[in-house]
Amino acid sequence: MSVTADLKGGVAAHRDELLSGLSGRVIEIGAGNGLDFAHYPGAVSEVVAIEPERGLRQLAADSALRAEVPVDVVPGTAEALPVRSEAFDAAVASLVLCTVRDLPRALAEIKQVLRPGGELRFFEHTLAADGALATARRAVDRTFWPLLFGGCHTARNTVAAIGEAGFELGVHRSFRIPERGVQLPSSPCVLGVARRSAVVGPPAGTD
Repeated sequence: MSVTADLKGGVAAHRDELLSGLSGRVIEIGAGNGLDFAHYPGAVSEVVAIEPERGLRQLAADSALRAEVPVDVVPGTAEALPVRSEAFDAAVASLVLCTVRDLPRALAEIKQVLRPGGELRFFEHTLAADGALATARRAVDRTFWPLLFGGCHTARNTVAAIGEAGFELGVHRSFRIPERGVQLPSSPCVLGVARRSAVVGPPAGTD
């Protein structure tokens, strides 16, 4: 389904927008089957791709072999990233924050592994503004949708959660996939950038 969405649903273009302008070391959270890898620009020196599910991790490893930038696919979860603190220039969350079990903890982990001033690029399902659709999405989130789609929760307010985690929100925009036609619970999306503050506070216990 993800491959079809890329080819026929316009998702590939959103991946290009998400990753445009990135450089340096990047950590990708929940890389899935590695569809983002082909879209990383050449200025990226390394991608560390975290994926907890073994089958998807193998597909991602296969995709990494075809990538134009170095990609290392490793096991791990968003809530306990197996990397050093402040080791990355950017983090990428692409259709994954809807699936994590503990969103605030995952965002805290992402913030911790970014260098001060580092970017979080996000492309995610998000809370619908439409009242009827928002109600329907909450209902499917409580019932069958997460079971069918890898733990996906379509009604999370992702942008608010990113702000509450202490990130500085930058430019972001909302849209729907598909833009026209039948709207699914997963249709409302948001794409944008946030930053870890470049100002590092004093150690605890100091003035």
